[in-house]
Amino acid sequence: MANFKASYEYQPKGMVFRNLGPSGLRVPVFSLGGWLTYGGTVKGDPVKEVMKAAFEAGINMFDTAEGYEAGECEREMGRVVKECGWRRTDLIITTKIFFGVRRPGPNDKGLSRKHLIEGLNESLERLQMDYVDVVFAHRPDVTVPMEEIVRAFDYLINSGKAFYWGTSEWSARQIEEAMNISEKLGLIAPICDQVQYNCFHRQRFESEYDHLYKKYQYGTTIWSALASGILTGKYNDGIPADSRFTTNADFFKNTIEQLQKPEGQEKIEKVRKLTKLAETKYGCTVATLALAWAAAHPGASTVILGASKPQQVYDNLKALEIIPKLTPEALAEIDDILDNKPAAEPNYGRGVRGALV
Repeated sequence: MANFKASYEYQPKGMVFRNLGPSGLRVPVFSLGGWLTYGGTVKGDPVKEVMKAAFEAGINMFDTAEGYEAGECEREMGRVVKECGWRRTDLIITTKIFFGVRRPGPNDKGLSRKHLIEGLNESLERLQMDYVDVVFAHRPDVTVPMEEIVRAFDYLINSGKAFYWGTSEWSARQIEEAMNISEKLGLIAPICDQVQYNCFHRQRFESEYDHLYKKYQYGTTIWSALASGILTGKYNDGIPADSRFTTNADFFKNTIEQLQKPEGQEKIEKVRKLTKLAETKYGCTVATLALAWAAAHPGASTVILGASKPQQVYDNLKALEIIPKLTPEALAEIDDILDNKPAAEPNYGRGVRGALV
């Protein structure tokens, strides 16, 4: 009998893996997300082509959410997984609960125990899966007691519908509150946050979360590493007709307006300088350099890529070659261009051990 490997067998292709926060779950340094793309502007075979390209290039982690295109993103990604015949054990699937999928009734969104359980049940149905690897609280919900939130996620994990849970765009204080409740009550704690991080959005990731990395080894799944495309250079001379800012003009209305202002033009000028650095020193595009820069931070577990075409996946993964080149000196050179390194979070007069000084 001929010796062959099934087409669905996962081959890492030189992908780099890191533990997701303090957990034993190993995730690729670059993953693929469906936000504002799958189920919306990209449907059917094109979704399959991009996900196959990612999988064959070593990406085995796919991120979605109940709120992405009112659940259609989950349907598209779940369909592709089924049609491709990939082994579920080879995949890391993450979804997020908060925004709901329909015109909300009083319990159709948020982080109540009711919506977390019902919402994930519906997500699994759309995904055609029995479980997800990580389920996220897509935003904080100050209308629900933190103990109820932690207990609900603990239940979802103990019922086998998820292996881990995380937060998304929670404040460091809220994350630490969840951690403390988990420890006090012997419940399962969150392991990571899905947080925006890029060359122009740094304060929360680098400063506010710093003690979470050090105290809890908290992980991160980074979104918008290219600042919604600004760091690709495509907006240096205006807004192209086929760009995300055009196809999702209402969603990005504020961002588009900001680009026309002096501070927006200042960002564009920094992108031009980064472009020159990327091309002359690293032989890559500014997008490749920006992705490598985000992934190089010690607090980064995985950087979520967005792609509507297979070639974008291949281009983005060239960042794997740049990450090792980002020495402290190289990062300092990038910081000189950005000139926006965030200040440390205030400690309000407390010393290292918390004593007043």
